[in-house]
Amino acid sequence: MPAEFWVSPENTTDSQEIPMRKLINSTYVTLDGVIENPMWTSPYFDEEAASFAGEQTDGADAMLMGRATYDGMSVAWPSMDENDPSTGAAYFNNVKKYVASTTLTNPTWNNTEVLQGDLVEAVTKLKAQEGRDIIQYGFGSVTAQLIQAGLVDEVRFWIHPVLEGTPSLTVPLKDFKASFDLVDTRVHKSGVIIASYRPKTAA
Repeated sequence: MPAEFWVSPENTTDSQEIPMRKLINSTYVTLDGVIENPMWTSPYFDEEAASFAGEQTDGADAMLMGRATYDGMSVAWPSMDENDPSTGAAYFNNVKKYVASTTLTNPTWNNTEVLQGDLVEAVTKLKAQEGRDIIQYGFGSVTAQLIQAGLVDEVRFWIHPVLEGTPSLTVPLKDFKASFDLVDTRVHKSGVIIASYRPKTAA
């Protein structure tokens, strides 16, 4: 059976297949591979970028993140005006959030749950639940583990025409290797290129 489908043991017939939720990774990156502290995206977040970002969040009713992403986003978003639709704060502050962390014990950001036990097992269960896509921002050790486990359905790199000169990637991904198939390319007038890839499954 293809990986994108599962069969529920309850309330289904033998021929009924229920599509699994997709896990979509969306990462802002500079030309020199920097993803940390993406303040450099601000000049490029125009109508085109906002429209596609909105498509992503409209399609996702859950968000997955590692501890570093949680620490950054949980400080930034609660201070933003939820009554201003242009900020996206209403979505990020209220959407169901899952954090993969062994050190976070008392998350303060609204509607946040820390995943317990094995990461691959926990995310497999999340994907098997009913719902829309699960969106993940940033690219680090959590993403690497999930790609290796075949749980990431698509990776979208928002390539920005800037050089930051700081260390690339937030977390060194030792011994992590992966190959991808290009599934979509969007070129914005601002110079931002969104390259969407599907991870190749191991032979």
